[in-house]
Amino acid sequence: MEWAPVDLLNKQFRACWRGVDPRQVEDFLREAAEEMQRLQVENAALKKDVQRQEKDLKEFREREKVIRNVLVSAQKTVEQMKANAEKEAEVIVAEAEVKAEKILRGAQQRLGKLHGEIADLKTQRARMELKVRAAIDACQLLLEGIARDDNEDGGVDAWEGVEGRSS
Repeated sequence: MEWAPVDLLNKQFRACWRGVDPRQVEDFLREAAEEMQRLQVENAALKKDVQRQEKDLKEFREREKVIRNVLVSAQKTVEQMKANAEKEAEVIVAEAEVKAEKILRGAQQRLGKLHGEIADLKTQRARMELKVRAAIDACQLLLEGIARDDNEDGGVDAWEGVEGRSS
């Protein structure tokens, strides 16, 4: 049975011949009613405080859940970004390797071409040397022939007659 402070104050007792002092009973009931009133107010305040704390706890749990979800999402994003960066780095390295191979191939081709040109130039030089030597030898033979003719003509310059004719 729930009692209210008013119930204590309004409680009636039967009178008996050698019963208790009615004044003491009334004082006790008044004190009990006041204490009961105080306890009810305190109980209501505590219930209100518990409700507020339960509400706060619920909000904190929801915030915690949101924070956990954000952290998990952030971790996944970081892992995904890391994986993407690794893939991008692999692509960049692969492209650089292909480019380097292409440059190296071009350089090797150019080197081969230069070696071929050098060999051609050496061949041309050797031919030119042979032609120059042949020309020198021919000039030398010609000079020797002229000198022989000069000796045979008695010292007359074979070119003198040619010069006189052209004048």
